[in-house]
Amino acid sequence: MSVCHKNILLAVYGFLRPTHRRREISPCPPLIKGGWGDLNVIPVKIGLLSVFLILSGCDYARMNDQESVRTYEKKVPEMDTRTIPVDRGYQFFVKANPRDLKNPLLYTPQNVAQGKLAYSYFCIQCHGPKADGKGTVGQSFAPLPSNLGEGSVQNQSDGELFAKILLGFGRHPILYTTVSETDTWAIVNYIRALKQKSK
Repeated sequence: MSVCHKNILLAVYGFLRPTHRRREISPCPPLIKGGWGDLNVIPVKIGLLSVFLILSGCDYARMNDQESVRTYEKKVPEMDTRTIPVDRGYQFFVKANPRDLKNPLLYTPQNVAQGKLAYSYFCIQCHGPKADGKGTVGQSFAPLPSNLGEGSVQNQSDGELFAKILLGFGRHPILYTTVSETDTWAIVNYIRALKQKSK
């Protein structure tokens, strides 16, 4: 119980208790008919007390705005639209049909080089330096990571490869928060270059 509630209860008790018990401190007359101690006057006293509490009681509206009362109701600051996706994000790719996803990066030597660089950062540990599935970390997996030059990989669409890299599948981890969308598409282009090398 708050201090404010205690003060209100003490005020109510002191105001409604029989006057003959507080004669020494009360200017009210003793319990006689028509006096402040008369039981018929108690409803009037309650009404006056209610008005008093309304006019000069605790400011509950302001109390409810205190951080201690509404700890988890702080207003969240408005986010900069540059820091969060507003039209594309994780759920967009989860709900999308991978076959409908189109690679926005042209298949050029520059984009393939960018994909190879991104591959060396995020993929080489499992798929290996030659992208043959013989990476150091990948050797502890069962089944082993795929050889990215094989037909089972190359026969998939760009969107399917993109979705599997970004969203994960089987033992493949989700890399959505690790690899950017642009780098993922560049890695897809690098994977396509592996098919030409394997011929």
